[in-house]
This record gives sequence, C-alpha cells and structure tokens, in this order.
Amino acid sequence: MEDLAQAIFVSLLLVPAPLRAGTRGSSVPIALASEHRSAAESFRFRTPSSWIVDKIRETPEVLEARGDGVLVRFLHRGQEAGYDSLHADCMLERLAGAMDMAPQVKYEYDFLSWANGPLRALDSAFAVNYDQPVLGHRQWRQRNLTVVGDGQSLCVVTYCPVSLWKKSAETRDLLERVVRSVELGPWH
Repeated sequence: MEDLAQAIFVSLLLVPAPLRAGTRGSSVPIALASEHRSAAESFRFRTPSSWIVDKIRETPEVLEARGDGVLVRFLHRGQEAGYDSLHADCMLERLAGAMDMAPQVKYEYDFLSWANGPLRALDSAFAVNYDQPVLGHRQWRQRNLTVVGDGQSLCVVTYCPVSLWKKSAETRDLLERVVRSVELGPWH
C-alpha cells in the first residue's frame, strides 16, 4: 500500500502542464546527489549536494532547501488537513512579511486540482513583488503544491527569481526534479 501511495504521489507531481514550462537545455542536469529526511521521517527529498537544508519551524514542521539561486520550502503536518485551506495557508509562505511586498500577486495559474486514490492535490504559481530585494531580487515566482491524504499533509513551495525563471530552462528543470523527488514516509 505504501509503494502504491508513493507511486501516486510521484504521478501527481507529473500531472499539471505548467510544470513543463520551457524546454530543457543542452547541458547535463545537476545531479540530485543528497537525500534529506524530515526529523519525523514523514517525507524525504533530494537536492544537489551544494544545497543547504535548514529547519525553519518545529510546528508545523518546515524545512527550507536553498542553492543555485532558488529555494524550496516543505511544510508538513502529521495529520490530514483540508487541502484547500492548507493550500491557501501555504501560499502565504513568503520570503518577507506582508508589509514588505506589493499586496497584489500575478497568477500564472491558480488552484489546479486533481485526485488519485486517497491523495488530493492543489497547485498554484504566481509572481510576488517585494519592496526590498530578497537575496538580490525583488520579483520572485512562487509555486505551491499541496498534497493531502493517507493521514498526512505536505506543501512544497518553490521560489525562483522571475528573471532566472524566464531565462533558464536548466533552473526550471532543477526545481521540477527537486519537487518530483519528494516521497512521503514511512519507508521499509
């Protein structure tokens, strides 16, 4: 059953067309050589070995991975939450406080949903304009993927400077591969 749940989770990550924005460049993709697990062993994911992974909060459990100019946050709850309300909460996982950004966001797509077996998912992507540069950039593309089911809830939030997102197929591919590498526990 757990193997089936993992296959379903991976298939959910492959469904939405916006994931495949742009084309892969001719260069060799960066290897996802490092595996990381949450403290509760509730999920794991892979990143390039040069990335840094830190715990941001205990409850709910939030990890952040960063490297190559991008960030990925993982927000996990050990119970099944309402996926639409959790998705809305996760969309507020920003790189600065509410008073430090423009109140409007520009949506690329919003609340794409699908279900597969016991898992339900929502996916949104949008651009946020910050008042001051964050890691050298004011405009960031944020993608939120929320998966709920089998007694767990996980948001995967990617952040990429808009300028880098637009010009680098390699960066888009790298973020997609990190997201696809996520697996829910437990493992044998």
